[in-house]
Amino acid sequence: MFKIAFIGAGSTVFAKSLLGDCILTPELGEFEVALHDIDPVRLEDSHRMLQNLNKNLNGKIIKITSTLSRREALDGANYVINAIQVGGYKPSTVIDFEIPKKYGLRQTIGDTLGIGGIFRALRTIPVLESIAEDIAELCPDALFINYTNPMAILSGYLQRFTNIKTIGLCHSVQGCANHLLRQLKMDEYVNNCIWEIAGINHQAWLLKITDKDGNDLYPEIKRRSKNPPEGADFRHDLVRHDIMHRLGYYVTESSEHNAEYTPWYIKSKYPELIDKYNIPLDEYPRRCVNQINNWEKMREELVNNHNLTHHKTNEFAANIIKAIETDSYFRVHGNVLNTGLITNLPSNACVEVPCLVDRSGIHPCFVGDLPEQCAALNRTNINVQLLTQEAARTKQKEFVYMAAMFDPHTAAELSPDDIVAMCDDLFEAHKDFLPEYK
Repeated sequence: MFKIAFIGAGSTVFAKSLLGDCILTPELGEFEVALHDIDPVRLEDSHRMLQNLNKNLNGKIIKITSTLSRREALDGANYVINAIQVGGYKPSTVIDFEIPKKYGLRQTIGDTLGIGGIFRALRTIPVLESIAEDIAELCPDALFINYTNPMAILSGYLQRFTNIKTIGLCHSVQGCANHLLRQLKMDEYVNNCIWEIAGINHQAWLLKITDKDGNDLYPEIKRRSKNPPEGADFRHDLVRHDIMHRLGYYVTESSEHNAEYTPWYIKSKYPELIDKYNIPLDEYPRRCVNQINNWEKMREELVNNHNLTHHKTNEFAANIIKAIETDSYFRVHGNVLNTGLITNLPSNACVEVPCLVDRSGIHPCFVGDLPEQCAALNRTNINVQLLTQEAARTKQKEFVYMAAMFDPHTAAELSPDDIVAMCDDLFEAHKDFLPEYK
C-alpha cells in the first residue's frame, strides 16, 4: 500500500480535487493519505471532508491521517503533493500589491512573475528547502508533485539545488486548446483535435492545432478572432488573442496573467489599454476576499455534508500515480529542468513540456526549437526566474534588485532607483517570512 503526503492540506477545495481523483481511480486500490497543515482548524476541515469522500465514493476504504507534524506526514511517503502558500492573503499578498502601488506599479495576479512573484518565491523557497531536507531523510525515493506558484521558480530551484525527484504541475495546458475553440464557436473540434504545447509555465505555446485529418486550424482560429462569429465571447481573453496575432501563437495561461508577464499592456502612460484589453487589475486580491467571504458557505458544503461526492477533474496527479503504481503509460505536461528539451531556451531553465510517465518515473520529451519570437518572450521571463533563484540561494539583495530590474512589466514602469527602493520596502514588510538578506 503506497502513501501520499499532502503538504498544505488546509487548501480543502484543492485537496478534494486531487485526492478525490485518486479515490475515483480504481486501479490504485487501497492507499494511505497523510494530511499536513500548520493551521489546525483547516487541517481538521480537510480531514473531515476526506472522510466523507472516502465513505461515499465507490465504497473505497483508504487510510486517512492528519498531523501538524510535517515529518510525521512525510515519513515513508511515496508521493508528496505540495500546495502551500507562505504568508497567506494577509499579510503577504496584501503587501505584494499595496507597496508596489505606492510606486505606481499595478498588478493583476502577482503569483508567478513580477515583483509579487519574486517575493512570493523568496518567502516560499526556504520552506521548500526544509521540506526537501525532510524528504531526503524520511522518504528519499518519493516523487514531489509541486502545485505551488511561482511554479517555474520553485520547481526549477528544487530541480537545480536539491536531490529530490520533482515535477511541477499546472492547470493551464490541458484545457488550453478546447478553451480557445469554444470561445470561437468551433465546438465541432472540441476534444476532436490534435495539439502540441511547449514553453514555460503560464507561458507555454499552442504550437500546433489540427483536426483529426491533420488540417491546420490556426487560420480559421485567427480569422474568427479578428471577425468573431455570432455568439463568440472572448472579451475576458483579449490579451492572449492580441499576443496570438502579433506573435503567431496562442499562449496557455489566462489574459489576466499574461498581461503582467510582458511590458505591453499595463502602462501608466497608456491607461486606456486597461479598458481596451479588459485587464482586471488587483484580480488576485479580489478573488482572495471573495473566497474568504464565501468560505463559511463552502465549508458547510464540504466539511459537514455527509453526502459529499466528487467528479473526476482534469488534474494530472492521480493519473501520474496510477501510471507509476501500475506501470501503465500516461502523457502529462510537466515542469522540468531543460535538459536539452527546448533547444533555444537556457539549460538551467524550468520548462513545461510533454512527459511520459511509467513505473520508472517521469520521462520528459524532446521539443527542439520554439518559434524564435516565442522563445524570445520566454527568455524575458526566464531571466527573472533564474535571478530570483540565485537571490534565494545566495541571500544577496543585489540579485533581487536585478530580478526586478529585468522583469518586463516592472522595468517598463519604474526607474532603477525606484525598483531598489520598492524592493527594500518589501524586504522590511516581509521580514517575518524571509531569511536575512545582505
